[in-house]
Formats: sequence, structure tokens, C-alpha cells
Amino acid sequence: MSTSERLIREHQIEQTLTTPIGQVVTLGGWVQRRRDFGSVIFVDLRDRSGLVQLVFDRARGTSESAMAAADKLRNEFVIVARGTVAARDEASINPKLETGHIEIVVHDVVVENTAKNPPFYIQDGVEVDETVRLRYRYLDLRRPEMQRMLMLRHQVIRAFRAFLDDNGFIEMETPILTKSTPEGARDYLVPSRLQAGEFYALPQSPQIFKQLLMVSGMERYYQVARCFRDEDLRADRQPEFTQLDIETSFLSAEALQSMMEMMVQKVLRDVAGIEIEIPFMRLPYHEAMERYGSDKPDLRYDMAFVNLEETLKGTDFRVFADPLAAGGTVKALVAPGVASYSRKQLDDLVAFVKPYGLKGLAYIAVAQDGGMKSSIGKFFTEEQLAEIVRVCEAKPGDLILIAAASRKEVHAALGALRVHLAEELGLADPNVYKFLWVTDFPLLSYDEEEGRYVAEHHPFTMPRYEDVDLLTTSPEKVKAQAYDMVLNGFEIGGGSMRIYRRDIQEKMFAALGFTPEEAYDKFGFLLDAFEYGTPPHGGIAFGIDRIVMLLGHGKSLRDVIAFPKTSSGTDLLMEAPSTVSQAQLDMLHLSIKKK
Repeated sequence: MSTSERLIREHQIEQTLTTPIGQVVTLGGWVQRRRDFGSVIFVDLRDRSGLVQLVFDRARGTSESAMAAADKLRNEFVIVARGTVAARDEASINPKLETGHIEIVVHDVVVENTAKNPPFYIQDGVEVDETVRLRYRYLDLRRPEMQRMLMLRHQVIRAFRAFLDDNGFIEMETPILTKSTPEGARDYLVPSRLQAGEFYALPQSPQIFKQLLMVSGMERYYQVARCFRDEDLRADRQPEFTQLDIETSFLSAEALQSMMEMMVQKVLRDVAGIEIEIPFMRLPYHEAMERYGSDKPDLRYDMAFVNLEETLKGTDFRVFADPLAAGGTVKALVAPGVASYSRKQLDDLVAFVKPYGLKGLAYIAVAQDGGMKSSIGKFFTEEQLAEIVRVCEAKPGDLILIAAASRKEVHAALGALRVHLAEELGLADPNVYKFLWVTDFPLLSYDEEEGRYVAEHHPFTMPRYEDVDLLTTSPEKVKAQAYDMVLNGFEIGGGSMRIYRRDIQEKMFAALGFTPEEAYDKFGFLLDAFEYGTPPHGGIAFGIDRIVMLLGHGKSLRDVIAFPKTSSGTDLLMEAPSTVSQAQLDMLHLSIKKK
């Protein structure tokens, strides 16, 4: 057909799977690959829904203009082709391709656009530096695995919305330009042009607004909310992220948790065909730290810490005795099946824990014949070592690793070592999903640098009712009505029951070191609202990016966000952040301080 004529795509490639043989279809997409056999040219065509083979062959009806166009096609050209669905010969069926049993015999084709050679292959599993992928993100997103991730993200959000809609929740929006408030991560600030020297802040979460919606009587709210935090980044953090924000009135923490379990169960079933059991396990924060050294333990494998304080009570071995005398602890971690680790491998484990404050690790290797090899063998009798092995319930072939230091150091080091060993030994099956609730968090912790108490979650978390009076006498003893949903070692949702009475909120602010004037200056609107009939309420926020990363087996949040930032907070595609003109600075009443 002539270049002035147009073809309009009428079908997606996935539709050819159900199209009868012999029917004409019009497809559009990108050239994935071209193979020229002289009189016959094969082209793999790709669109969002799949890949199919096009055949250009005069003997089978391809026009001369189409043959001429096919001769010039290259990877990533955009084309629209009209042709007949045909069954492949049995010898040419491609079982690796969903459409591998058919092909499209092209009649006509239009080249909508040409393309330069891309900087990397548009295919799954491409081996290229991530900075290149992010610089050419629009090409990276053409790859099928990236498109599957973004489609999964869409399906997850849609499934969450469907459940909440069916359970009486109302989707509402809250402001993006808001007020900077203390507590939590650093705010991103936006200078005001009209109010010189004043600033908006981008929201770290819609927390205060959703509480005000409960004051207003909305009762059940949700929002797929964009949030912003100016904090140091890592693989599972981004400066801007998406959370599913939920708030309810007149529900207990237990009732809300039960509803959230049903929601997650339905989402995983509908989106990924994954069946999970509810209710989830409940694990108090203190127990989580004592057993796993983490408030988000991965329960796909065991390796819980073994407390050896009683077993080693009265020992004169100073490596253990000194920490115990100072109020510290001695705990063991049993690594299954690695008693044969070499000296270098053991030294590597010691090097791994040193950044967490430990000076070293003691070990007992239990041989297959029951014999023991230990770094502390000359300080303990065979009977004493055997008792440690018994208490640890170690089996032949296991390696017992023992840490002695302050509780904080032991928990941090063994907690990280537990995760490290599980990854090294392949114990963390990505197709297993272990959920739990971590509950009974401390409400406050003392910050030595700031010289005051800070909120473990946020300053609007309700203390346990029996602990309210402790806010003024022993803040460190107060437990929060807070709860985190944990999946495979990641916190995917965090929530709490909220303070809804002014007197309790004022006590909380006082415990955080605010004067009444400071508290009112920052949160007067909330304190005033509490005087107009505020219902008991609570909520939770789920990290959409993190949930999709876990369901899609992504390596980082950048795998599930269309246009993410780097680990330094840079957008390589848009080259942001960037400088602005002096005129823009003048308009905003700003000047740049030179280093």
C-alpha cells in the first residue's frame, strides 16, 4: 500500500490466541527481531500484551510494498501490519512463545516510525548498568518484565480499591501542599511566592488530615496517597512513594486488623492466585526483638535466638561473664547444616557482625557423628559444651554461633546475621508468604542526641489506656496501641489507634518535650478539633511499592515504580534536581548560600 495510506490497529497480540485461523487481523507494535531468508522475512512483533511472528512472503499474499518495507525494518521500528492468522507447521512451532503455534501472514504494513539503535536490548534479563536503564527509562519500560511489574501494580491497587469499596470505605483526597510539622523524617519544603519567607511542606503522610476526616464523621476513608520524605535512601526506600492510607472510626484494633487480613488475603488470591491463611500470627515487639533481633522478622525460616543466660550463669569465662555482669546478654544462633564451614568462612561471619558492635563470635560445630569442634573448647568441658548444644537443640551438621554484649548490640548483630545466613543458605523461599502482626511497640524512645523522648511511630499514636498516666512519670514504660503488618522480613503496613482526646494529646506533646505554646503553634488546629466530639479512631497505611516488589520478586523499589529516583535521590531521566534561574529565585524571595 502507498505511504499515504494508513492502517489503524484493531487487535492486540494476545487476541490472536483466540482468533480463528484464516481471519484477518490488524496489529500494531514494535519490531523485536527481524530474520531475512531472502524470499521470506520473519519479524517478531511486540506490544504490551505479547509477542507474535509476522511472515512476509510474496507466495502467501504479501504485497510488493510490504515486502519492500520489511526489507528496511529494524529493531524498535513502530509498525502496523494487516494479515491473516495462520497455523504454524508442526516443525516450526515455538513452545517458548505463548503465540508460538500461530503466525501472521502479512498483506500490508505501514512503518509509523523508525528508531535508533537502543543502548540495550529490549528483552527480559538484560545485563546493563542500572544508571543506563534509568537514563533511558522509557526504553527500559518497554521490556516485558517491566511491563508485567507495572501491570501487577495496577492490579494490586485495583484489588485494594475493590475490597475497600465493598466494605463501606470512601476514597478521598488530601492536600499535597501542607504545613511543616516536627517529628518523623525531614520534610520537602516548597517556598511560597505570595507569602515571602514562608513555606509549604510536601506530606510525609496524610496522617493529620485523615484524623480530621474522622472528626468530620466520614467514618471510613481510604486514599492511594503520594508521600514524600527527605531521608537517606536504600533499596526499599524512595523519596516519593505511594501508600494505601486507611482510617476508620468506632473499630477496635482487633477488628481493624481482622478486616485488613481479609483484604490482603483477597488481594493475593485475586491478583496472584496465592492462598494465605488468616488470622495472622501476633508477635509482641519485645518478643520479636528477643527472638529475632528485629521488629520485622522473616518467618519463612526458623533460626530463632537461643538465650544462654541461665546456661552460662556463673561462668568465669570473661567473654561471657563480663557482658552478663554488666546487664547484657549471651545468645546463640543455630545455622543449619554448615558445621563444615572453613576457617575463612567463620572469619567472614565475624567480620560481618563487627559493624554492629560485636568484637567477635564464639562457635560450636556439631559434627555428623555428634562430635564437637569449638572456638571456646579450652574454656569449657565437654559436658558444658554438650549442654549448650542441648539447650540450642542443635543437630549433627549444625553450627552454633554465640554472641555476648549489650542486648542492643547482640540483637542487632544476630538479627542481621540471621538474615545474611538465610540468604546464603537459600532458606528464604520467594514463593512462600509468611505474614504476621508485630504489636505492643514502645510508644516513645529516648534520643541521646536530642536529649528528649521521640515517638516510635508518630506523636498521634494512642498509648495503652492503662499506661496514659505513665506519660508524665515514666514515658519509657508506655506501650503503644500500634501494630505493623510484616511479610517476609519487610514491614508492608504500619498503623495504630489514634489519640482522640485533647488532654491525652497534650500529655503526649509534653512527653515529647514541647511546651504548651510550641504544641499549639504546630498542632493547634488538631487540638481544637478534639474539642468538638471526636470519635475513637485508628488506621493503617500499606506500602504499595513494597507490596508489589515482594509479589513480583523485584530486587528493589525501582523495579516497580515507573519513574524512580536513584539511591542518591536523583532522577537521571529528567536530570532532577537541577538549578533554577535567578529570576525564579527572586520571585520566591530566595537566595543561594554559596559553599
